[in-house]
Amino acid sequence: MTYEIPIPLQQEHEQLHATLRHITQAAGAVGEAARDLARLMHPHFVKEDAIALPPLGLLETLASGKVSAEMAGVLRLTDELRAELPVMLAEHRTIVAALDRLEQIARLAGRDDIIEFAQALRLHAETEEKVMYPAAILVGEFIRLHLAHAAEPALLA
Repeated sequence: MTYEIPIPLQQEHEQLHATLRHITQAAGAVGEAARDLARLMHPHFVKEDAIALPPLGLLETLASGKVSAEMAGVLRLTDELRAELPVMLAEHRTIVAALDRLEQIARLAGRDDIIEFAQALRLHAETEEKVMYPAAILVGEFIRLHLAHAAEPALLA
């Protein structure tokens, strides 16, 4: 079974990438700070796309009450996310520090568009930490509990 990142999350990541790519083309200190940020963000986004966001593709199905044994494959992702979470949160702190630098430089350059981007990306990181990562882990825990409960009658027979 494949686990697809929900389209709104895919589009949000694509938009953030596109905006950052555009900002990296800026001259001087603004472009340099944006390129530093991009170097930090790229491997983090790759990791998110691999383990943190695909489990969220099951939320709608799970909320409708449908759980199947085929979903057990997502446990590999959610277990890896749980193990990687401290590293991912540390990456966020590094990214936010780079965002702070970009925002300071953008403020000096009078680039309100870049300041707005930095604020939006900071909010995105906070949303991941407080909503998306925990939700992805809960997807795994819900499936694990459901499958364990479904297996109980077989154990009693």
